[in-house]
Amino acid sequence: MSSLLGRLFGGGKGGDKKAPSPAEAIQRLRDIEEMLFKKQEFLEKKVESELDIAKKNGTKNKRVALAALKRKKRFEKQLGQIDGTLTTIEYQREALENANTNTEVLKIMGDAAKALKNAHQNMDVDKVHELMDEVQEQQEIANEIGEAISNPVGFGTDVDEDELLAELEELEQEEVAEKLLNVGPAANETLPSVPNEPVPAAANKKKAQEEEDLAELAQWAS
Repeated sequence: MSSLLGRLFGGGKGGDKKAPSPAEAIQRLRDIEEMLFKKQEFLEKKVESELDIAKKNGTKNKRVALAALKRKKRFEKQLGQIDGTLTTIEYQREALENANTNTEVLKIMGDAAKALKNAHQNMDVDKVHELMDEVQEQQEIANEIGEAISNPVGFGTDVDEDELLAELEELEQEEVAEKLLNVGPAANETLPSVPNEPVPAAANKKKAQEEEDLAELAQWAS
């Protein structure tokens, strides 16, 4: 077993050779696994064949049957050795694969650390804090300027709203009064001629009622 692994990884007298990389060692282990699997299949067929010989001869030819059983035992022993070898190789291959993965991970992490260091080499923590304080200060100034601009100081904000409402109400009352006063005939309109005949009493009463209604409306509007 040790000599096999030694030949596989270049051990023994040729140990001064350059050691294989993890990837190369993993590939060699896979190759030897494949070879051992094929030998295992061959031995299993041999065991079945010798067992058939022993069964066929049995008591008829004990010498041949016993020889076949001896060979079967020898093949089974080799199969046991191959099983142990395959288990050892499997463990070693998994260890190499894990080591290779860890090596790649560490290499990438190392490269990332170097890149991060390179990115930060021109940065000073104190200067960064000073810069951030300055940015915050300028932002506060900008907010104050914005609030000052948006506040219309001196543009009529001190006018009393109650006074404006009172003035508006007064204007509305004046407008209503003017409309009521303009209900009668306009000044530039021609007045109808007064008839020569006496005005009936009913017409005089109607006219008096209209004048009374107008007077009440004028009084209400004022």
